[in-house]
Amino acid sequence: MEMQQSYRPSHRSRSEGPRFRAIIITISFLLAAGVAIFIFYKILKKEIVIVPATVSYDSSLTDAERSKLEDIFKDKRLAHDVKISATSVESYVDPDVACTDEKCKSSKLLFDIELPTTNFYNSALDIAFDKAKNLPVYTAEEAKNQKEDSVYLLSIRDLTPELRVLSVDNEYALDYLARSDKANFQNTYKGAVFRVLNLDSEDSKESYDIVSSALTQLPNSDTLLSIKQTGVTALTRRMLNTLSQVGNGAYFAEKIADFLKIADITHISNEISFANDCSNSSSTALCSNPKMFDAITAIGTDIVELTGNHNNDWGAANNIASIEKYHENGIETYGGGINEEQAKVPIQISKKGSGITMIGINESTSTKANGQGALGDHPGANIYDEVTLRQQIKEAKDRGDTVIVDIQFFECYCYPDEGQEMPQCDYPIDNQQAFFRSIIDMGADIILGTQAHQPQTYEIYKGKFIYYGTGNLFFDQTYWPGTERSLIFSHYFLGGKLLQTRITPTVYDLSYQTRLMDTAEAEAFLARLVKASSRGE
Repeated sequence: MEMQQSYRPSHRSRSEGPRFRAIIITISFLLAAGVAIFIFYKILKKEIVIVPATVSYDSSLTDAERSKLEDIFKDKRLAHDVKISATSVESYVDPDVACTDEKCKSSKLLFDIELPTTNFYNSALDIAFDKAKNLPVYTAEEAKNQKEDSVYLLSIRDLTPELRVLSVDNEYALDYLARSDKANFQNTYKGAVFRVLNLDSEDSKESYDIVSSALTQLPNSDTLLSIKQTGVTALTRRMLNTLSQVGNGAYFAEKIADFLKIADITHISNEISFANDCSNSSSTALCSNPKMFDAITAIGTDIVELTGNHNNDWGAANNIASIEKYHENGIETYGGGINEEQAKVPIQISKKGSGITMIGINESTSTKANGQGALGDHPGANIYDEVTLRQQIKEAKDRGDTVIVDIQFFECYCYPDEGQEMPQCDYPIDNQQAFFRSIIDMGADIILGTQAHQPQTYEIYKGKFIYYGTGNLFFDQTYWPGTERSLIFSHYFLGGKLLQTRITPTVYDLSYQTRLMDTAEAEAFLARLVKASSRGE
């Protein structure tokens, strides 16, 4: 009988099962790692290409904008698709203020600030936004070849001081960008065509960071320094009668204060000292009532120039007391002083990454001999000395500073019958042009004639800027239309260099309240001054 063979499965030990599973897992891991390394190697060898998220461009972008963005993104790999469009707006609000969440803050990016710009000698001052946004956009090189009356848009990154920026609907962009602590613009920017990118993406911060890190930083309140320089201040004579009626020195500054105090630094050239016994001031000996000091503080004055001819009219003691009062109120002085040594000292400004040296000299009828110039321990104006001035300019330039020289020169005496214009005084007077240009030749960058009771013309000379006469900011000269006017020069510095100077005409009447001219009268007046310019010849 054949034996039936039975089959019994073998039994593994209890430890063999987990060991087997561990071997399988290890082999699987090694295989996966090998595949990953192989794929990574192929990616590096560019034999396998992972398709990145896409960047698409809306037709609202200009060719130049699209080209720049394509260049920015060409070597970037994004995790999220993004569609980019652009908008031109007349005001821009900082997203940190306008937005409450991160997505809102990163979905819009200020790409550029386009400024309506023209030739230095064009008297145009303002343009409407609806017209400005349709102007052609030029490069810096293209702008050089435009006609004198041409107006176009220029990126703020291409702006130079030889070109003149217009305001937009009477808003001036550089004032908003420089906005000092004195200002309250609430992080809103106006006065230009603002090109804003719209980043439409699930994660807009990704593309926002890529674009913003690739762009040159736009000027802002941390980098753009503003200095406003004004004309003759002489709070005296018939203004004292008005003061007795209104009882408040700030009255005279009410209509101009907001314009002046927004600057980082506001300058005046005050020719008159304060005196407690100043009850009446004659035409030849001038003093100012201490209540008039409120007009100076109301406009945010930071610097007082003392190159004028009348600060000793009411005695040396009152001049010294006035200078001390400035300093007690945190106001610096230059161009004159309590003694000869101090009168010579320039002001050095180092702020927001820019260095400026301001020097004040008197080259007129005042001398050390007649008592108006500082001599030894006697107070007075800083009388011009060529050797000293050359040395001070050299020292400033060696520091890398921009140099502004304020000059108290001789007056233009071509006054006609009361009430008539005196266009002869629009021009530089005898020897004035040669003298002012000689100081540019010494190395100065900006010259201001702070002597003039009537505004004079201006010019570019060897790439530098000469403003021959500022006119009267505060005074009682209402005998002729010319002496009721002045020019305010707003300088803007970026990275230690002059970016722009804005010229703003003012006027006063028998109220003695100085105001800005409206656009039409200001443009007409500047056109008249431009006619008197030699165009730097």
